[in-house]
Amino acid sequence: MKYLSKTDFYNPQRQGDITLWLMAAKPYLFFLLLTALLLPTACKNEKVAAPVQDYYYTCSMDPQIIENKAGKCPICHMELTKVFKTTQSDKEGEIELSEQQIQLGNITTDTIRHSMVGDKIVLTATLNFNQLYITTVGARVNGRIEKLYHKLSGEYVPANSPIFDIYSEELNNAKQEYIAAINKQNTFNNQPIDFSRVIESARQKLIFQGMNNDQINALSAGGKTSTLTTFYSNAYGYVTELPVKEGDYIMEGGTVIKLADLSTLWVEAQVYASQLSMIDAGSIATVQFPDLSGKEIKGRIEFVNPEINPDTRINLIRVTIPNINNLLRPGMPAYVLLNGNSKNALTLPSDAVIRNGNTATVWVKTGPRTFKNIMVQTGLETENSIEIKSGLQQGDIVVVSGAYLLNSEYIFKKGSNPMAGHDMSKM
Repeated sequence: MKYLSKTDFYNPQRQGDITLWLMAAKPYLFFLLLTALLLPTACKNEKVAAPVQDYYYTCSMDPQIIENKAGKCPICHMELTKVFKTTQSDKEGEIELSEQQIQLGNITTDTIRHSMVGDKIVLTATLNFNQLYITTVGARVNGRIEKLYHKLSGEYVPANSPIFDIYSEELNNAKQEYIAAINKQNTFNNQPIDFSRVIESARQKLIFQGMNNDQINALSAGGKTSTLTTFYSNAYGYVTELPVKEGDYIMEGGTVIKLADLSTLWVEAQVYASQLSMIDAGSIATVQFPDLSGKEIKGRIEFVNPEINPDTRINLIRVTIPNINNLLRPGMPAYVLLNGNSKNALTLPSDAVIRNGNTATVWVKTGPRTFKNIMVQTGLETENSIEIKSGLQQGDIVVVSGAYLLNSEYIFKKGSNPMAGHDMSKM
């Protein structure tokens, strides 16, 4: 076919030749058109299929920083750490850390083993007066309180010191009878009448009504009586109650003052019914005082209330302790520490166990830098260690320091709590 010019397409005589040419060239035109359409798509796919980076850079102090190239943390300006992406850290409940993260997080491990562990109970208590060392000073006769020598609660009263003066017709009559018996004996000394029994009877009556020997001897020597009689304390202590005041009329047996000896005190603690099986009356307890840092006193459990409050299910125990140097005062708070029976069991430091409600878990080392969250069942617990009843075996390597940091790192990376998938009912 000859060369076709632009005018040939409009020449009717050449249009037949053009038709034959197009039919012959059709396969080649179709190939050129298909190549033009697929070439951009092929180039685009080649660009997306670039290799994916199998590592990233992060900051040990600020793990939320994730970069695809080395550099410095924009927050703390530390050098970013290169971390390789592994499928192992994607396992449920498992996490992988870098060496730098382990060092900065102070994550340490130890092998779980058998050791002796004992149960310990810490009870909240209050110091109270020892009721066995409280003395009540009362009136021995009817009368009116004319004077009180101690009027303030908490005031210290020495032994044999005056407490109150009383006016009593009954006591005054008894004193007159005693003096009269002595005078009659002196008057009728040579008579066969024996006045010694009468005098002794009158003397005993005065003692019964509260007068002491010195007062009675002074009465017989002077031969005169006073309308007022002073009563003295037969004990020492601090004033705890003063129910009367000057001018009050008091009946025989009425309380004038109460004195408490603080040389010993009661430590009264509340105990739940479920804890009573661990408490033995007569055993030794340790008492601590939050207001006196570092002070501890040993005491004996002298009383366990046989009755339990049906509403609160709380019982009362009592420990008697000495009040050395009178540092302790009734009303002060205290803690009573009781040690139970010890036994040989698998134990861990208390900080190794993470608790959330009824669930307890630990982190177990599964590789050089990988850790897995394991659910455990705990038992007896002391101040520094805790018994592991199930979930671990002797020889397992457990995180004993930094467990909570591992928990936080897992939540940050995985977006979920490692304890959420555990069911404590299966333990």
